[in-house]
Amino acid sequence: MTPHQRAWFWYDWANSGFITTTMTVLIGPYLNAMATEAACPNLPDGQQCLTTIPVLGFIPIDPGSLASYVTTVTTLISAFLLIFVGAIADRSPRPQWLMGLFAWVGAAAGTLMFFLQGDMWQLGVILLMIASLAMGCSLVIYDGILCRIAKPDDRDRISSRGWAWGYVGGAILLALNLAVLSLKGQLGISTGMAVRLCLLTAGLWWGLFTLIPVLGLRGLPVRPLEVRVAEGTSTAGAVTGAFKQLADTFRELRGLPQTMLFLLAYLFYNDGIQTVISQSSIYGTSELMMEQSQVMMTFLMVQIIAFFGALIFGRAAASWGASRTVIVGIAIWLGVVLVAFFVPKGNFGMFLLLGGLIGLVMGGTQALSRSLYSQLVPRGRESEFFSLYQAMERGTSWLGTLTFGLVYQLTHSYRFAIVALIIFFVVGGVLLSRVKFREGIRQAGNEVPRKI
Repeated sequence: MTPHQRAWFWYDWANSGFITTTMTVLIGPYLNAMATEAACPNLPDGQQCLTTIPVLGFIPIDPGSLASYVTTVTTLISAFLLIFVGAIADRSPRPQWLMGLFAWVGAAAGTLMFFLQGDMWQLGVILLMIASLAMGCSLVIYDGILCRIAKPDDRDRISSRGWAWGYVGGAILLALNLAVLSLKGQLGISTGMAVRLCLLTAGLWWGLFTLIPVLGLRGLPVRPLEVRVAEGTSTAGAVTGAFKQLADTFRELRGLPQTMLFLLAYLFYNDGIQTVISQSSIYGTSELMMEQSQVMMTFLMVQIIAFFGALIFGRAAASWGASRTVIVGIAIWLGVVLVAFFVPKGNFGMFLLLGGLIGLVMGGTQALSRSLYSQLVPRGRESEFFSLYQAMERGTSWLGTLTFGLVYQLTHSYRFAIVALIIFFVVGGVLLSRVKFREGIRQAGNEVPRKI
């Protein structure tokens, strides 16, 4: 394992702590609770708020759907922003610094979430959008760097180890924050203050640990596009050149039908995955009536299982091929949604079982999807092509969260909202099974690995 690969792993460690504690477990229920407080002050426990809140002054939103809608809007914005960021990153000889810049902007927004309290849901929406957009921008660059530091036959293994290392970081931070929530009485603080302290630590974790990959990724191999820029064969400025490069990318993508088909498949099954992950905390607290500490304990278990799951899926890919392994993972995700629909209220044991299934497939399907896509993008255009991928990546799904939010607003049932996600796994799995990976890899001009 090279020094660049070890340094690259650390960004998974840095961002996974924030994704797990803030974006997956805490901010969704906390943001919805603030919106509910604004719409229905002093609402008795267990009673549903039937009053909407006005977004932008005139759009009525059910407070229980607010977090889902914020994710949807953020993704629609990121669909344009991330592609532009990817184009600029491909023209940069030091992309790790650009990755660090976005990470530190997002970490600052996450740290400022400490000040959210009462009915300050509007500020929460703004900070969540900034953090989500910054996360997406940093991950576009991070994913593109994988192609610079690993050969085609090594990417499944390196990508899976990165995800596994991220789960270790996420589990450690989540365990510390679970202790804060569990011991809030002994510490003399309220539940609200405990949650805000957890949000604070997640933002600081993301920002501080990002220093390791930014410094450790110095001296990355120069890619062909950067050589052309350095030699003066491309004289356009960074911004003007990026726009021209984007036009070239879309023209090139039309000539890569297998890459396009993979992206379409990924849009569906990853939206299902991301929606299950991002909304599971809300589902646990609001539908199954679990305590916040129980939800955090479950997600801590998920992180631990996901560490081993990512490694297991990496080994399975070496034997069966990454594409077949991902399809098996999608089938298991379909089972997760069906199990979730039938979990009785207050049944912590069944909720733990559900978490175990999620942990088994969560890291593996995403890590192998990343390595599969890396084989389908042209050399020298990694960050730019990964910006298309990242628009559908973790924390930025939009069709799934939109469906989840709309179904809940129409039915006032999170059970119907979660079971509606079945369609995403079915469509995504069928489309993925139709991708001709070897043909697509050759079309992109890349070396075909032994197993795919």
